Amino acid sequence: MKETAILAGGCFWCMVKPFDEFPGIHSITSGYTGGHKENPTYEEVCSGTTGHTEAVKIEFDPKVISYKELLAIYWQQTDPTDAFGQFEDRGESYRPVIFYTTEEQKQIAEISKQELADSKKYTEEIVTTIEPASDFYSAEEYHQDFYKKNPARYNLSSQRRKNFLKEVWEEE
Repeated sequence: MKETAILAGGCFWCMVKPFDEFPGIHSITSGYTGGHKENPTYEEVCSGTTGHTEAVKIEFDPKVISYKELLAIYWQQTDPTDAFGQFEDRGESYRPVIFYTTEEQKQIAEISKQELADSKKYTEEIVTTIEPASDFYSAEEYHQDFYKKNPARYNLSSQRRKNFLKEVWEEE
């Protein structure tokens, strides 16, 4: 049995590796969702004219790893207080969003978001949105598993994110 989770947290390059390391993950696809343009290209999404957000589609076995557990990993990869991008990636296409595929996922996401807010981990408001999933378009092949294909560039592009997250979550 497989379920799908769709999560956006800035550049999709940085959202693959953290989930790829867990058992029960069948596949992770970088792509675009939430917009109005069919089959958008990377350049079109970056232009801000498509309404799409960079996201990852995670196919997982809920008997091995739950949706709630995926969200716990998600929160530790993003700055949920920044609605206008993530780290060095700015703009609408990099906003943090949990795209739910079922009403149960919506409820779990809302509870998870409230638990994060109640934890006082962040002093600013948690602004990550929870939205219904829509069509998901796979990104170009060179974006898939980018951290494996180009580790030097991946490490360079993710350094600010890593530093921020280490500071916020280091005792976890």
